[in-house]
Amino acid sequence: MRPCILLLSLFLGMLSLFLSPMPFNAHAYEVRNSIVAGRFYPDTASHLSKLIENYTFTAGKTCPEIPSGREIKAIIVPHAGYVYSGLTAAHATCMLKPDHFPKVIVMGPDHRVGFKNACISTADAYETPLGRVKIHDDAHRLRKENALFGFIDASDRLEHSIEVVLPLLQYALEDFRLVPVVMGPGDVGAYADAIESITDNDTLLVVSSDLSHYMRYEHATQQDLETIDMILTLREEALGEKDNRACGIFAIRVLVRIALDRGWKPVLLHYSNSGDTAGSRESVVGYAAIAFYGGSMEKTFTQEQGRILVKLAKKTIEEKLGIGSDEQFPVTAIRDDAFQTKRGVFVTLNKKGQLRGCIGSLDASDSVLEGVRRNALNAAFHDPRFNPVTLQEMGAVKIEVSILTEPEPLEYTDYKDLLEKIRPGTDGVIIRSGYAGATFLPQVWDQLPDRREFLSHLCAKAGLAANAWKEKKLEVSTYQVQYFEESE
Repeated sequence: MRPCILLLSLFLGMLSLFLSPMPFNAHAYEVRNSIVAGRFYPDTASHLSKLIENYTFTAGKTCPEIPSGREIKAIIVPHAGYVYSGLTAAHATCMLKPDHFPKVIVMGPDHRVGFKNACISTADAYETPLGRVKIHDDAHRLRKENALFGFIDASDRLEHSIEVVLPLLQYALEDFRLVPVVMGPGDVGAYADAIESITDNDTLLVVSSDLSHYMRYEHATQQDLETIDMILTLREEALGEKDNRACGIFAIRVLVRIALDRGWKPVLLHYSNSGDTAGSRESVVGYAAIAFYGGSMEKTFTQEQGRILVKLAKKTIEEKLGIGSDEQFPVTAIRDDAFQTKRGVFVTLNKKGQLRGCIGSLDASDSVLEGVRRNALNAAFHDPRFNPVTLQEMGAVKIEVSILTEPEPLEYTDYKDLLEKIRPGTDGVIIRSGYAGATFLPQVWDQLPDRREFLSHLCAKAGLAANAWKEKKLEVSTYQVQYFEESE
């Protein structure tokens, strides 16, 4: 071979090495395909869209309106075949605003595998006949950082509870990213803390769950209405005391726990069972659409923000006492816009489990930041029931900060109706009669769980007769709180 040809061959060979595609470990885009299209709902986009449109139009005629100034925060929807539960489910999704929720967390039960705790898909998107829904980064983060949430391949391939509600959400919302959580039995409080950590004002929480399964029509209806009442009155623990209330009972309890924490209020939109739609009444499955709403202008605070507020209250008191601290306070963090919103704020001091001071404001006249500073000082030094906190005892004092929703008047007919309407563990209660008035935060229910005892002590606090709530008509308002405690 001539030298010039040999050199050309070597050059072309080396060039081909650079131009040839090199192997690399890039992540392949993974799609979780539909497994129940054609069975639970139509498998073509046109047929599916038309069916949902018809359900939505019908549901829209009877859906109740939520109070002015409030917004949907969460919904419970059924996940049976659309011929059975589609109309009920549409009562929930028809209330959603198309461009309002960029992130949707769907919590559904495990039907297929049987496991403890929860699993989250590793896919990059879910696909239905209406297109693909991308998975939110928070889904992968939750799976990687929290031991409660893993990945179970069999569940990802077989479970339908997440998938069935997606076309309804795709129809109702213009665009969103999904956090799909399949829940087995687990710690409700730990679940709620984890889900709440990735829930902000632009997040919609969705629980995918049917109610009772395979009971006769009359028995199923009775039990389902009991279950619905427990949800509407936010009795989270009671929901777990009886079997066959709902297949997604853990997800429902998680939602109720978060609603209690954030002051959301539930409203029943529609109830039916398969005996009302397309099945026999000998053995039915129940369905409910329930919405949870909160104030559109009410900021909910994360656990980290709450920790900062507690720390701010403590630092404010310590500075007044002349206590210096080497601990770096996150000054930049308190510039968060959330802390500038105007809300009612209470600061509570406890010492060895006993109240040591509690002062706050019910109205939203100050920013949260100023409310915490002012009421921390008032609770420590100006509560007329106690001597001012001293330097020597400060180490034993634990601080709690409560952020209030706007109080709302409670309409009631008589004392029996009042007892029915106030919600232990959920409602802070304000009573007024002329110039007399007082309030108890929702946390007081821990010490006074009986409604009658709670109201009697509240009347006494206001300077009224203990039985005034029973003997005369009082002005009553209720509110809810997010509260944060100083860690041990």
